[in-house]
Amino acid sequence: MSVADPLDVEAALQARNDPALDSNDNSPDEGLIEDFTVIDKKAVEQLTEGLISHYLPDLQRSKLSLKELTQNQEVLLETLQQEISKFKECNSVLDINVLRRALKLQQKRQKEELEREQQREKELEREKQLTAKPAKRT
Repeated sequence: MSVADPLDVEAALQARNDPALDSNDNSPDEGLIEDFTVIDKKAVEQLTEGLISHYLPDLQRSKLSLKELTQNQEVLLETLQQEISKFKECNSVLDINVLRRALKLQQKRQKEELEREQQREKELEREKQLTAKPAKRT
């Protein structure tokens, strides 16, 4: 969608309402259309340059801000990854401590069970020795 320059529209209206120009005479209209194209191109260039000069500084500042923000996020991400690694290491140390404790408890139980078994064997041996034996006949 193109927007016509107000001067172009006004010139076209004047040319259409001019009684000196006959509707069958094409020569004045042809030149007028070509002039509109040249004027529109210049206007477009000027508007484009004005628009760019107006918004470019803000866009450049925004670009720098986004770049700085991205760098800060990368630093934050790296720091978080290091902290995660530390937590994983701490958890593995805790897991090792839990395993060590479980192993010590298991060894203690096995030792107690072994001592009970040895005590039973001693008691059985003692009972065996205390059991009345028939005397040897001579």
